[in-house]
Amino acid sequence: MLTSMLSDEKFCDIMENNIRDILEYLLFENINFSILTNVSEVDFNPPLPSDIKDTFKSITMFVLAGYTLESAMLNDELLSFEAGFGADNYGSLVTIPTLAILQIIVEDTPIFINLSIPVNKKIRKKEARGVKKSMEALLSNPENKKLLKK
Repeated sequence: MLTSMLSDEKFCDIMENNIRDILEYLLFENINFSILTNVSEVDFNPPLPSDIKDTFKSITMFVLAGYTLESAMLNDELLSFEAGFGADNYGSLVTIPTLAILQIIVEDTPIFINLSIPVNKKIRKKEARGVKKSMEALLSNPENKKLLKK
């Protein structure tokens, strides 16, 4: 029952709208935030050198602050921003489908958790992997563990 609800197109649309609304608010108010995302869904342009990309875990956090926050742009289905990586601050345009955002975090506190399991072409995750990755992302923050115990 739960898996079918989380993968339901209407539920995914609700999650995507919520993600977009929260991101619009944070960007408009110029509030620093972080996102947890499945790095396999992220596009880097130009591509990152393998010595940098290989350091990423499957669920990776991106911090949007300073120039990275100023460069951020949001459209219907994508969040894009410029960021520097590695010791040499290798620059790349990072583009993330909004449904690939698993958490939105402000000041070390998750303010949004995306539990949807998109099954259409927007995101290429498989259902089982999506549930597992969402739960891993949820539990990767110690603050979330406290919330689940209540």
